[in-house]
Amino acid sequence: MPRALFEKTGDAVFMSHLDLMRVFQRAFKRAGLPLTHTQGFNPRPSVSIALPLSVGVESRCELLDFDLEGCNASNDEICEKLNGALVRGVRVVKVYNDGRKIRDLALLDCTITLEYDNGVPADACNRIKELFTAPQLLVEKRGKNGVVEQNIIPMIRKLSVQMTDENTCDINALICCQNPTLNPALLVAAIERYLPEMKPDFAKVCRNEIYDGNETIFR
Repeated sequence: MPRALFEKTGDAVFMSHLDLMRVFQRAFKRAGLPLTHTQGFNPRPSVSIALPLSVGVESRCELLDFDLEGCNASNDEICEKLNGALVRGVRVVKVYNDGRKIRDLALLDCTITLEYDNGVPADACNRIKELFTAPQLLVEKRGKNGVVEQNIIPMIRKLSVQMTDENTCDINALICCQNPTLNPALLVAAIERYLPEMKPDFAKVCRNEIYDGNETIFR
């Protein structure tokens, strides 16, 4: 089954996962690339995205698996046709075959940008970095069974913090993204809970790259 590596940036970050799926389904149709459909009572187009994005999150490393029916177009042609039919902010980087099993996807490299209207608090970078060196850091996580306390430290492989300008600092982190999964937003929640004086006025997340358990780029 072919796989597409794509980006979701700009205003497209405010698109929900379901809307993004519809955008791709319509793009395939407009591009003249017929998708196969699942079998059963309610057939659906054969497209799936590996790690659904939360609304507002930017990404440069999304994976879309799809299956075409009776199409002889090359991967480069599929990429070009899709980009001609997609909305602004969603761009296919490349299309390829024989992608790895999604179950082998394990780690996510992300950047969390913390913005402070009145300037980055004094010593914020050092204190935030120190916070994530604790042996345990409990944060509330909302799931199907309600709200639970989750220790996020075991799911953080690497983390650094640096000030980018007088109003902004970046957290660069390598975290688990499958079995278990750590939502980058929980790192911001930890700052708000344990360092309330360092709470940002605004925070945004960007997915940079994905890896397997050995930190090899996943494709």
